[in-house]
Amino acid sequence: MRTGTADLPLHGGRAPRWLFERMTLLAREMALAILSNEGTPGLMLRLADPVWFQAFGCVLGFDWHSSGLTTTACGALKEGLRELSGETGVFVAGGKGKTSRKTPQEIESACWMTGQDAAPLVRASRLSAKVDSAAVQDGFQIYHHTFFFTTDGSWAVVQQGMNETSGMARRYHWLPPERFDWDPHAAIAGQSAQQVLNLVASEGEGNRRGAVELARENPLKLVTEITQMRTVSMPRHHDVRLDDLHPDRLARVLLSTYERQPEDYTALLAVP
Repeated sequence: MRTGTADLPLHGGRAPRWLFERMTLLAREMALAILSNEGTPGLMLRLADPVWFQAFGCVLGFDWHSSGLTTTACGALKEGLRELSGETGVFVAGGKGKTSRKTPQEIESACWMTGQDAAPLVRASRLSAKVDSAAVQDGFQIYHHTFFFTTDGSWAVVQQGMNETSGMARRYHWLPPERFDWDPHAAIAGQSAQQVLNLVASEGEGNRRGAVELARENPLKLVTEITQMRTVSMPRHHDVRLDDLHPDRLARVLLSTYERQPEDYTALLAVP
């Protein structure tokens, strides 16, 4: 499930090398301390907590409210734990921009060394990113995706999207959900005036079913209908005239209604 979100001002630039090197050392030691006291479940739970993660980035020394805190803290953890994965059983894949697109390959490479099945982890990585970038349309486009996982198959995601219009970034945190397509989020936060389309909400089952049906339709049919919708031109007169009718389309409609034999007008209106 998605465990929370955090909204941050969108800042450009990158952390100075001297700062990142120190952040890497401190991130490694903090992660090792958590693993020593709470094991891998404790580390995954903390990474999935947006408040804890924000405090973590501040302790590492990064700008307290910048969007760069997310990318830099994740990068520091990835670099700090890179050589210790065999000892800790914790792996970090992905990152910002082009690096995020290498996540599946990095997961597969790590699983090849451990003997794990990479497929469920790659699927979890892709679905968590797809939900926050496409299924939940809140105006933020994902540009950073970091996938933390362990040798026992547990995982957590820290990913971030940007909204260039508002100048804000939004960070999303995940733990494994029961289902990705049915209320996988613990919460969704956004500005009160903002319209959000959530296609994975439990009450959106009809939308999902319709989307699947459209996806299984002949693409040519769907594209043709969309093209007609985009190029429709209505006459100025109000009455329906003979030249307004399209015989081939009318024939299909009449055949459809004839086959259903509607018993009343309500039934006729119900004919697709």
